[in-house]
Amino acid sequence: MQPEARTGRMAAVQARPLAELLECPTGTSNLLNCAANCISVDVGEVLFRQSAICRGIYVIVSGQFLRRTERLETRLNLGVARPGDLVELAAALGDCRHTYTLSAQTAASVLLLPMQALNQAFEAYPPMRMHLLEELAREVSRGYEASCLNRMPRTRRHGPLPQAL
Repeated sequence: MQPEARTGRMAAVQARPLAELLECPTGTSNLLNCAANCISVDVGEVLFRQSAICRGIYVIVSGQFLRRTERLETRLNLGVARPGDLVELAAALGDCRHTYTLSAQTAASVLLLPMQALNQAFEAYPPMRMHLLEELAREVSRGYEASCLNRMPRTRRHGPLPQAL
């Protein structure tokens, strides 16, 4: 794949601003604002564990977190979550079970939008659920692109290219 095509695809799947994803009528935004909880997390503390019931969507406010999962008896690091990241859209919009464990690498704080308030917001304003589902699709695409880049062979050619006979 040409670098220009890859750059164009990555631009299409870039994360959307949080304000755009949660844009909704005033009554719905007031509901979410009133329900939001700020949680402080110490270094090494686990915010949630894989397979536990999801309490809602988390927004990283400060600090850095590590995403880890266990699949087929193998532990995998999925990457880092940083300020501004929405965390666990898949669990909140899916079967309400966490798909990985999230632990703090630094002292941090997160904003939790509880499931009950989210479900009320989705009922009051269904396009918000669609915006979040679209963001989840972009997140999956970004992960796929990153895994493809990590698998590409890194070779260097030394000397002139071989000549055809």
